[in-house]
Amino acid sequence: MPELPEVETTLRGVLPHVIGKKVREVMVRDKRMRWPVPDEIHELEGCRIESGERRAKYMLFGTAKGTLLLHLGMSGNLRVLPADTPFKKHDHLAITMEDGRQLRLHDPRRFGAALWIEGDPAEHPLLRDLGPEPLGDEFTVETLHAACAGKTAAIKQVIMDAHVVVGVGNIYASEALFMAGIDPRQPAGKVSKPRLAKLVQAIRKVLAASIQMGGTTLRDFLNESGEPGYFKQTLRVYDREGEPCRVCETPVKRIVQGQRATYYCPKCQK
Repeated sequence: MPELPEVETTLRGVLPHVIGKKVREVMVRDKRMRWPVPDEIHELEGCRIESGERRAKYMLFGTAKGTLLLHLGMSGNLRVLPADTPFKKHDHLAITMEDGRQLRLHDPRRFGAALWIEGDPAEHPLLRDLGPEPLGDEFTVETLHAACAGKTAAIKQVIMDAHVVVGVGNIYASEALFMAGIDPRQPAGKVSKPRLAKLVQAIRKVLAASIQMGGTTLRDFLNESGEPGYFKQTLRVYDREGEPCRVCETPVKRIVQGQRATYYCPKCQK
């Protein structure tokens, strides 16, 4: 599914086309998404989009009246297109701006979301219990150390928990643990604070690099310009089972944790 970097690059791509623009029309072509698209979403009509930000994998577009929340789901994407562009089968939501351009949410599997929030979006049930942003000041070795204390769960599972830190998806967890030299199977409570400090920095570096390169190419995800992301070309362990480690040339191993594939170097990661 689109991960945090993909969502961030998508948001950065569409913002210049919607910020400061007034919404002329909201067209809901199919309400059947992860949650039914509410009728209240039409409150967006006539509003000017004043802000756009990302919280975890949610995109939030703020107006004086309320906030539009969008989520790409498993395979969705967001595009800015001329309003007369023919619709594709799974273009479920179209928001026409005053300049004639249209923001379209395309979601073949319907695991995405389009919701309308009145009041403080940070208090919405989908957002209020989320952990800190990995690239923000609130994500520190102290917060991660506290979250890991006493836990017997594997460190990879802990950093993928959105209550601990948001947006560290499967690919980025494997890559960050490799960069920090930590075995993904190690119980979180037994990882020392100095090593957790390295992990915090590794998470930041991996996500920042992926955002800069446009996200990781996954299945049918494309960035806002319609081109695949390029971060996958630089992956060090993920999806490289049996291939030589880029550092020590030991074959990369693959295991399954929490029904997700984990890749690691048995020599570099202890």
